[in-house]
Amino acid sequence: MFKKILIANRGEIALRVIRACRELGIHTVAVYSKADESALHVRFADEAVCIGPPAATRSYLHQPAVLSAAKITGADAIHPGYGFLAENAQFAKAVRASRLSLIGPSYEHLRMFGDKLSAKAAARKAGLPLLLGSEGSVGTLEEALEIAEAAGYPLMLKAAGGGGGKGMRIIEDEEALRRSFDVARAESQAAFGSSDVFLERFLRRPRHVEVQVGGDGAGGGMHFGTRDCSMQRRHQKIIEEAPAPGLSDALRNRICEAAASLVRDVGYQTVCTVEFLVEGEEFFFLEVNPRIQVEHPVTEEVTGVDLITEQIKLAAGLGLSMRQDELQIRGHAIEVRVNAEDPLTFVPSPGRITGYHEPGGLGIRVDSAVHEQAMVQPYYDSLVAKLIARAPTRELAIQRLDWAIDEMVVEGIKTTLPTQKELLNGDAFRKVRYHTRYVDEWLRAKRDTR
Repeated sequence: MFKKILIANRGEIALRVIRACRELGIHTVAVYSKADESALHVRFADEAVCIGPPAATRSYLHQPAVLSAAKITGADAIHPGYGFLAENAQFAKAVRASRLSLIGPSYEHLRMFGDKLSAKAAARKAGLPLLLGSEGSVGTLEEALEIAEAAGYPLMLKAAGGGGGKGMRIIEDEEALRRSFDVARAESQAAFGSSDVFLERFLRRPRHVEVQVGGDGAGGGMHFGTRDCSMQRRHQKIIEEAPAPGLSDALRNRICEAAASLVRDVGYQTVCTVEFLVEGEEFFFLEVNPRIQVEHPVTEEVTGVDLITEQIKLAAGLGLSMRQDELQIRGHAIEVRVNAEDPLTFVPSPGRITGYHEPGGLGIRVDSAVHEQAMVQPYYDSLVAKLIARAPTRELAIQRLDWAIDEMVVEGIKTTLPTQKELLNGDAFRKVRYHTRYVDEWLRAKRDTR
C-alpha cells in the first residue's frame, strides 16, 4: 500500500481523496495555487505545496510543478481526481517515468479511451453495440457522403478527440454534411490537435445511462450498477441518480454486463465509467470516462462501496474488494451539482460566499470545500458543492432532495439550485419522461415566456 499520496487537484474532490486516505492510514500532500492558499484541502492535508500562480495552466495543469512537488515531499503516488490532469495521457507517462504510481488509468488506456475512434474499436472488439456510422476517421467528403447514405440521416459528426459535447454537429441531410464537413475538420484540428472526425447515427431522444466499473488489470472486472445522467445542459450534467430509473431488468443487466466485459477485455486497472445512449430497449456504446466521475457519490450511496479507496487499492495492486455476486444495490440516490452560475443563463458567478449553511438529516450528504467567507475563484470550475439525497425509494429521495435544496443557504453568489429544484419537481423528471436534450429545450421555452 502507498505511504504518501499527492493530490493533484483542488476543491471538494481533493477533500474527498484526503478523507479516503485517512481511512487507509495514508499520508497526504495537497498542491495549491496562490489563489487557493486558504482553501480547505490545503488546511486538511498533512502537507501542502504551492505550485504556482492562480492560472490553472501555471499551477494545477503545470506538470513539472506537480511532479516536483511529489518528488520533494517523498510521495509515492499521485491522485489526479477529475478534471485538470486526470485524463492526460502524457501526464500518466511522465508519472511513470518519474517512478511514481498514478491512481488512475495507464498511459495506454488513457490513449485508448481519450480518442473516440480507438474507444469505439475497443468496444467493438468486446462485443458492445455501436451506433451505425463510420468505423474509423472519415478523411474526405466523398467518403462521408457514402457512409451517410448507408447509415441514413440524421447523423452526428464528431471530433475524434472531443469530449463534454465539444466538436459535435447534428447533420440532418446531405446539404448539411457538404456544408459542415471541412469546417468540422478544421475546428477539430484547432481545438484538439487532430482533424480526425467520424460519423454515427443520431438519436433524437436518447437517455444517457452510464455504468460504474472497476478492473484489476489482470482480466478481472465488475460493475457497480447504473446511473442516469440525462438531465444535462449543453452536454454538461446537472442532476444525476442511481440506479437509472425506468429500465427493464433485462435491459439493465445487459447494459451492466456490457460495461464490465469491456474493462475485462482491455485489461483495465482502476475504476472508470462506461457511458451509453439508451432508446427504448436498445442501448449503444458512447464513450469511456477513464477516471472517477463527479457523480460517483450516488453510486457509493446505493452500493456502500467507497470508490476512492477502491481506486487506491486497485492502483496498489490489491485487486477488487468484492465479487460481482456480492454487490448489493439498496435504495435510490440523486445528486445535484451546485454550481456558482446564474440559474437561468448559467453565466459564472464567482465571488465571496457571505452566508453558507449545509442541509442535514437522514439520507443527506454534501460534498463541498466551501464555507462562509470562502472565495469562489474565477479561475477554475464553478462547482461549489454536490448535494446528494438517498432514500429507500426514488420518490422519497426526490422529496428529501427537494427539502435539502430549501435548507441549503449559499449567499453572496448566484447558484443553479433554483433551476434544479424546478426540474426536480417537474413531471418530466418525476415520471422519467426526459432525454439528453430535455433541459436545453425546457430552458429555451422558459426564456421565451419571460
